[in-house]
Amino acid sequence: MSVPIRKAAKPPKNITFTNIHTRPLNPHAFEFVINEPKKCESAAPFLVILISTTHKEFDARQSIRETWGDESTFGDIRILTIFLLGRNTDPVLNQMVEQESQIFHDIVVENFIDSYHNLTLKTMMGMRWVATFCPKAQYVMKTDSDIFVNMDNLIYKLLKPTTKPRRRYFTGYVINGGPIRDMRSKWYMSRDLYPDSKYPPFCSGTGYVFSADVAELIFQTSLHTRLLHLEDVYVGLCLRKLGIHPYQNSGFNHWKMAYSLCRYRRVITVHQISPEEMHRIWNDMSSKKHLRC
Repeated sequence: MSVPIRKAAKPPKNITFTNIHTRPLNPHAFEFVINEPKKCESAAPFLVILISTTHKEFDARQSIRETWGDESTFGDIRILTIFLLGRNTDPVLNQMVEQESQIFHDIVVENFIDSYHNLTLKTMMGMRWVATFCPKAQYVMKTDSDIFVNMDNLIYKLLKPTTKPRRRYFTGYVINGGPIRDMRSKWYMSRDLYPDSKYPPFCSGTGYVFSADVAELIFQTSLHTRLLHLEDVYVGLCLRKLGIHPYQNSGFNHWKMAYSLCRYRRVITVHQISPEEMHRIWNDMSSKKHLRC
């Protein structure tokens, strides 16, 4: 007695199983409301500095423009300074930033709400901006508006313009840590959001530096990586997915350090510097270049 063989039903042609993976988890569906799309058209910069800032920090932005963020300091080495912002819930503050942007042309804003919890969106906006409007830059630094940057050390000791540009490069103050489960902490991370007991190695968000090819890699990876509000940890997760290991560099300080000329000459970044201190430190270091330590 012959048993009829049942043919397996063919799946309908228009269904593919790949789109389960390709549909973005985080589409980053925001638009630029203030942009500087032509910043890199004339020449590719050696270094783009992305500075995470908030609307009320005009004094901090101005002190950076007048000190270490001054794009004309290095003459033949092209440096670009870009301030990153979201939208404020106060329309007056948005208007003030728009006016500031029309004067200085160094501000980029997307239409997410500017808040501590959205810091990751701010950094991803910066990565997107570099990948879209400045892909031929050699290096990128991401930092904050209360950071003093020793540009001589950053450019001549770390990045060395005369050497072959690095690829898939990422460096800063590397932290090997795990989630803080205490709900009272600023860095609280729930088990639902991040169940593992260890974070991948990540660089302190106060300042890290990477080759510009990494900007697009991180942005594209972020589209398929569940968002975490801790920006530096999230960038570390994207780097792990990409197989990029951040290099430890002790020149990046993620704490405050009392000023002394010789001490500040040895570092790349110092945290918690007020606009007044920024000017004082910059003026002192600039006027004493001839002094030896």
